[in-house]
Amino acid sequence: MSEQVTSQQINAVLWQAADTFRGKIDSSTYKDYILTMLFIKYLSDAYKEHVEEYTKRYDGDQQRIQRALSRERFVLDELTTFDYLYSKRTDIEIGEIINKALERLENENTGKLRGVFRNIDFNSEATLGKAKERNAMLRALLEDFNKLTLKPSVVGSEDVIGDAYQFMIERFASDAGKKGGEFFTPSMVSELLARLVKPKENDRIYDPTCGSGSLLIKVANQVQSKKVAIYGQERNGQTHSLALMNMYLHGIDDAKIEWGDTLSNPLHLEDGKLMKFQAIVANPPFSLDKWAMGFAGEGNTDEKFKMEASLDQHRRFEWGVPPTSKGDYAFVQHMLYSLAENGRMATILPHGVLFRGASEEKIRQQIIEMNLLDAVIGLSEGLFFGTAIPACIMVFKKDRKRKDVLFVDASGEGNYEKGKNQNKLREEDLQRIVETYEKYETIEKYSYVATLDEIKNNDFNLNIPRYVDTFEEEEQVNMEQVQENISNIKQELQEVELQMNKYLKEIGL
Repeated sequence: MSEQVTSQQINAVLWQAADTFRGKIDSSTYKDYILTMLFIKYLSDAYKEHVEEYTKRYDGDQQRIQRALSRERFVLDELTTFDYLYSKRTDIEIGEIINKALERLENENTGKLRGVFRNIDFNSEATLGKAKERNAMLRALLEDFNKLTLKPSVVGSEDVIGDAYQFMIERFASDAGKKGGEFFTPSMVSELLARLVKPKENDRIYDPTCGSGSLLIKVANQVQSKKVAIYGQERNGQTHSLALMNMYLHGIDDAKIEWGDTLSNPLHLEDGKLMKFQAIVANPPFSLDKWAMGFAGEGNTDEKFKMEASLDQHRRFEWGVPPTSKGDYAFVQHMLYSLAENGRMATILPHGVLFRGASEEKIRQQIIEMNLLDAVIGLSEGLFFGTAIPACIMVFKKDRKRKDVLFVDASGEGNYEKGKNQNKLREEDLQRIVETYEKYETIEKYSYVATLDEIKNNDFNLNIPRYVDTFEEEEQVNMEQVQENISNIKQELQEVELQMNKYLKEIGL
């Protein structure tokens, strides 16, 4: 039996491959090439192993072998295999050869891979440089990946490949700083959202700003049978491609991940209306500027255009149109309008959504009075890539029986692990938040169950310190003890001075 390859071994090779690009191209860009090559290498090695199995099983009968291969998850031919690309690694047209192989692979698997590689160009001079430099990088990339064996019999569980893919996305996100936050939510924060929405069998799970899809996978993993339907939408083309590959590498072949602007062009529809979902999670871009420009007609400039509720055919902004420079409540309203009658929703947002005034205050009031808000959870600063600001999680539910709202302040010391560049949530931190949410209880200096009247009296301001008092009283100072300490110090100083004068006299000074 072949020796098993581990996630650590795969990760080491992948990070070595990243060295080929590091310092030449931004990591938020070169991740696309490395992760695509990982996907191709895995498909190719799995296909090659199946060819060997069928050749042995059918004693070389090509007709039966080809019939069996046609029923595989993915169909490859000689010109789409990694081995073919590796054999061409010194060709001066290697970038174009890879592009044609990807196009051919799409065409052979149109049901699954249509458009997956359309935003990734291995022959781009603008991104990868002039031919000599570009070819050298691509040759090194192919040589690095040739060190890996990703046959199913060697890898073992498919999760090993999926986990390696996730590992690399997280490493790239950390490396990319602010841009990293655009395509990846830290793993433990994703896990927290997944536990808060508690997906069940046969649920439709949705992320309207799905990035590389890792958050959706975390939610799906909460359901042991994996019998859920996955839906997502992503505006960035390269990131949309990563999400599709991420799903396939985790064995999720039927995820419906669309490419486009969720706000101006939501693509998950039924009979022309927004599709409804039982579980919704999201980490939308914080306070997105010009979020409504997709609603502007041709000829409208930034200065002329003013968003109005009537411009949205899905009527999502009837509770109020968010300010032009802050799209947070545009995403919240989209998700609430997409929530099924028994739906649960958890989304990451900047703290400003809890207390900002004007149109946001009106939207917030409507949501609270319609009894949709279930909990507000404050997280520590420094948890997210590329921003030090603290964020919060807002949890919403349809058909709520209670009128109260739970506030949790998990931002204090002891509720996270401090890191050099980034803070992290630990398992015990997640458990405490989830347990508090499930019990829906007031805990001194940690959580508070506020009545609707209390929230009204605060003018629908949801700023967490208004409800959870984390103020630590300082110890009272004993002034008599302080006075006594001062007297003792003065006496000790006098004794030291006398002793010093004695020593000076002895040496004649």
